[in-house]
Amino acid sequence: MTADVVTESIGQQAGRGLRWSLIGTMLSKVGSFAMGLVLARLLVPEDFGIYAIALAATGVLMHINDVGLIAATVQWRGKLADMAPTAATMAAIFGLGIYVVFYLASPAFAAAAGNRAAAPVVQLLTLIIVIHGFTAVRRAALMRTFEQRKLIIANSAGLAVNAVIAITLAVKGAGAYSFAWGQLAGAFVTGVLVMLFARIPGRVGFDRAVARKLMRFGVPLAASLGVEAVVTNVQFMIVGHLAGADQLGYFLLAYNVSIWAQTILGTAIRYVSVAGFSRLSEHDDEALSAGVQASMPLLVTVVAPIVALTSVLAVPMVALLYGERWLPAAPVLRILVGLTLARMLTGLAMDALMGAGATRATLWLNLGWAVVLVPTLWFASEAGGIRGAAYAQTGVAILVAVPLAAYALHRARVALAPVGLALVRPLGAAVLAAAVAVVVVRFAGTNAFVQLAVAGTAGVLVYVPIAVPREQLRQLWTALRRRQPAGAALAE
Repeated sequence: MTADVVTESIGQQAGRGLRWSLIGTMLSKVGSFAMGLVLARLLVPEDFGIYAIALAATGVLMHINDVGLIAATVQWRGKLADMAPTAATMAAIFGLGIYVVFYLASPAFAAAAGNRAAAPVVQLLTLIIVIHGFTAVRRAALMRTFEQRKLIIANSAGLAVNAVIAITLAVKGAGAYSFAWGQLAGAFVTGVLVMLFARIPGRVGFDRAVARKLMRFGVPLAASLGVEAVVTNVQFMIVGHLAGADQLGYFLLAYNVSIWAQTILGTAIRYVSVAGFSRLSEHDDEALSAGVQASMPLLVTVVAPIVALTSVLAVPMVALLYGERWLPAAPVLRILVGLTLARMLTGLAMDALMGAGATRATLWLNLGWAVVLVPTLWFASEAGGIRGAAYAQTGVAILVAVPLAAYALHRARVALAPVGLALVRPLGAAVLAAAVAVVVVRFAGTNAFVQLAVAGTAGVLVYVPIAVPREQLRQLWTALRRRQPAGAALAE
């Protein structure tokens, strides 16, 4: 079977899952966005700062608590029923054990982040990892079989519960606890639905041979994801320690806005990409290369204008959505949004490496990233405050992480030369679109909505015909009408 045939057949399965993932993450993001707007009006920057500390802890623990068992389940070569009891038992034990250890360590963690008052919020929010541990294998089973529709239902129900509880508590003056209780309740509802939806026998068991195989794959991956989580969340620790809770609140809001595209597209892609790349890698290196070559240019084509226009229009965007008291977040957003594109590229690269079973490569990638980032972030935050922290995050991601990801893919025998050539057009178009938006916004008056509408529209109108040739636009339209994966159409 040729690489093109393999890519197409697996692409059709992944494409269906990706469409559902995009729908689900879009709904989730719209809901989270609306909830964030309400909470930003009800809470103060200090509440966001305390929540950021708890979020940093949860972010790290969520990546390591299942010891890579979700990805190991998705990538498993064989019958799921043979390994599910062992994997589920291990994930539950690890999740519970790690929570107990961190519960005891949370006061020290909060103090290191510059706010001892955050410790109880940290202890509450990190309970999510226990729920995650008990549901990890069932969630992975749904991802493995591209049953994203069921994950959408579960996540949407959890988000609805989260919003109701968080907003109600914020109105009653619960402060940062509003975030924690809302997310915990939402995670519980999602977990219950995932347990019901996944068609896996609820057996408890332990097979040493299966466990050893899972650990050989999962431990390097868990270490890699743990380092990745440190790379993502260490900024909150350092900014909180050096700048205080108020400045951390502005930084968190800017960061949350900057990752909108990453949250929508990255989450949707990750639901299907590891499984898709895993199936491709079962055949040959040519098939995996074809999958990466089709996916990466499409990803950049979609994300590049979002990054460029958000950077140019950061001030009116923050003013319109969150109010003028949050304007100190706008200069940070203008810088941090560049981090989104870098993270999307490195994320897709790591998904390809995980799918190919090269988990050690993902570990070295993230270790190299972290080794450079932590001291750079500390120095930049001390010298330039939250804006310096934003420059450090974005600069290290572009100049260090992206080249490391390209090298790791090259070592995994993924041909990247076609990818580099395909990226020139959308990146150049994004720069031109940003330049046009800069000029237009100066003549659009002082109303934030008018600035966003006029300059944003002008930027998009410039970007699309330059970034996407007319023939590819026709192919994309045909692909959408036929409900086939867009990546396959653009790769033709």
